[in-house]
Amino acid sequence: QVQLVESGGGLVQAGGSVRLSCAVSGRTFSSYVLGWFRQAPGKEREFVAAISWSYGTTYHADSVKGRFTISRDRAKNTMYLQMNSLKPEDTAVYYCAARQHGVVAITTPADYDYWGQGTQVTVSS
Repeated sequence: QVQLVESGGGLVQAGGSVRLSCAVSGRTFSSYVLGWFRQAPGKEREFVAAISWSYGTTYHADSVKGRFTISRDRAKNTMYLQMNSLKPEDTAVYYCAARQHGVVAITTPADYDYWGQGTQVTVSS
């Protein structure tokens, strides 16, 4: 079992920055892929980025490439999502997720086994 707890959301103006954190605990997750998803009201959950916990390999959705950066600190058992140049359309609940094995370019929510409770990010225009 893997536990995921997000933090760092809030209200930010367009063009601003926010860093989300995801604290990871539980069983050994060295082989896991961790990811960030988001869900806006009335929309499906959308892949944002993923990272290999062991190797640090990353993959970002085209919609956030160049603005968002996923990273992890293995010593702190924490994953991050640095979000820059935020737009109102980035407003959503952001979730961290984990899956055992596989490659980082797995973007379907159903392929992830563990989920955090989500943190709201609201970008005002």
